[in-house]
Amino acid sequence: MSLLELLLALSGGLLLVGVMLQAVLAETRGNQQLGERLRQRAMAGRALALISADGARASRLTIGGTGGSSPACGLAGRQVLLHFEPGVGTGTGPITYTLGQPPSAIWRGAVLMRCGPAFGLDGEPSAGASLNRVVLDGLQVAGTRAERISGAVVRVTLQGQSRVQGVLADRG
Repeated sequence: MSLLELLLALSGGLLLVGVMLQAVLAETRGNQQLGERLRQRAMAGRALALISADGARASRLTIGGTGGSSPACGLAGRQVLLHFEPGVGTGTGPITYTLGQPPSAIWRGAVLMRCGPAFGLDGEPSAGASLNRVVLDGLQVAGTRAERISGAVVRVTLQGQSRVQGVLADRG
């Protein structure tokens, strides 16, 4: 085997290693993106469960506005997605979900915020002051909406990297 053959074999081997390294890096990036999408879907599912639980405790639901009452927190330019009036005997105030710009730069993209009572240690809403908290970030305003699909059924669609939908019943 001559020196030229040895150099050609070494070059071919290095080229093959480079191609394999690129493939491994691309696979790693793909796995990270998939993991982020799965995390976002899980968080959106939890947000929909929270909205559904708030809806179950409410006496009235308004889509895209506050139904004449005022939210307990400032909107800071965000649009109202849903507004729940408290049920009789709950001892809590109204709950408003808004969509729009985040309150600080730590959040990714548009946020869904919940203005309403905090939760006690028992997991139930407290009778204390209302708090404005980010429920979900990384949303697309254009694809996130709430719409009445029949008399007492409302569909909530959260659009981020993927679309997640939930349905709740309007008891009002």
